[in-house]
Amino acid sequence: MPSQREIRRRIGSARNIKQITRAMQFVAASKLRRAQQSTLAARPYREKLDEIIADLASVLSGEDHPLLAGRDLDQAHNRLIVIMTSDRGLAGALNTNTVRFTAHEITEHPGNLKVVPMGRKGRDAMRRAGVPIAAFFEGFGERPAFTDILPVARLVSDDFVDGVYDRIDVVYPRFESTLVQRPVLEQLLPIQPAEDIEGIPGHQFLFEPDPGAFLQALLPRYVSTRLYAAVLETTASFFSSQMVAMKNATENAEELIDDLTLSYNKVRQANITREMVEIASGAQAR
Repeated sequence: MPSQREIRRRIGSARNIKQITRAMQFVAASKLRRAQQSTLAARPYREKLDEIIADLASVLSGEDHPLLAGRDLDQAHNRLIVIMTSDRGLAGALNTNTVRFTAHEITEHPGNLKVVPMGRKGRDAMRRAGVPIAAFFEGFGERPAFTDILPVARLVSDDFVDGVYDRIDVVYPRFESTLVQRPVLEQLLPIQPAEDIEGIPGHQFLFEPDPGAFLQALLPRYVSTRLYAAVLETTASFFSSQMVAMKNATENAEELIDDLTLSYNKVRQANITREMVEIASGAQAR
């Protein structure tokens, strides 16, 4: 049985861990509120832009802009997956679930595939699995800016236009609630046309100055917006998962402290009883 000194040392270590995890929980909670607000504010803009682009893709073609070039996705030989994770750990199973989801997608649809990890956790996992990495970008911190996404958007857009890839997808943990962050896969390129465009009179648009100039300005921003929205979702998911993980760690530390305190009292009581027995035995011996 451990001595009183050893148990006191363990209790002190558990209390130090509890202080650290509680502080991390509060920090993650404060950052989560800001990240959640940014994520929820970006969703309506992203959804409306998706709707507009899908309608445009229904009436225009690759002759108007290369990003609208339709390709047979069932025969796509070259594929790129942008996987978004965090740079740091201590976030529960968030990164593990995202990596496992990506690995399942790669296994289910084998072929000439490469990945672009955004975040060191995803890069390390893909490197261990032997998946070819086309490029790597570190995470963008707790306050990602739209300009931070532009190099990634330019990379994937240029590669798609140049014919390097036939399909480009993005995998990220979608923030659904404080307790639920679900990995999802979304097709980024080629742009999928809307199936139902009955709301467009005559299936016609009026462009000013012309479709080519309009799409030249809109479609690159569409790709950047999609990626930026995914980054915001990943950031909110990370702080949410970290807050919950640190809360659980704090509660586990409290339970450990209670168990160790109980053991300490038992050992202390046993020592006191033994000393009293020794004193009584000594007195009888006299």
